[in-house]
Amino acid sequence: MIARVRAGEPEAYAELVRAHTPVALRAAVACGAGAEAEDVVQAAFFKAYRSLGSFREGSAFRPWLLSIVANETRNTLRAAGRQRAVAGREAELLGGEPLIPESADPLVAAVDGERRRRLLAALDGLAEEHRSVVVHRYLLELDEAETAAALGWPRGTVKSRLSRALKKLGSALGAREAKGGGERA
Repeated sequence: MIARVRAGEPEAYAELVRAHTPVALRAAVACGAGAEAEDVVQAAFFKAYRSLGSFREGSAFRPWLLSIVANETRNTLRAAGRQRAVAGREAELLGGEPLIPESADPLVAAVDGERRRRLLAALDGLAEEHRSVVVHRYLLELDEAETAAALGWPRGTVKSRLSRALKKLGSALGAREAKGGGERA
């Protein structure tokens, strides 16, 4: 596909854009772009197109694009000088899905919503390097190699940071459970 784009076939890049827009939007939102996500993704695709000359032949496009999306999101947030709140990020991650599905038992939906809120709060409490690796592996559903490529880290670094991040998440969620359980008793 990249060869077709480099050969001057505009429809080939349009196919790449269509195929990768959903994951690019999820990445921008997960990185904190919020309402700016569509603008960030559009700018990322433009930068990717301009940089196709430096794209390594045989490399995967998706991790390369997602690293551009993450950088563009950071640049946008830095320029705006703002941080996204956990609740706003959660709403964006849901992507317009109803908070309580019509078919769900309201009690189950309430418990699931509370779990999601606690998980996102714990995730937001992680250091940037730990939050990034968890977001890429689990929210964006990249495999280990793609995560390493998107973050520009060696695979061993991805493994070790993911391990530490999951331990910290487990501790944070365990502490929240204990605190929450104590308040209800």
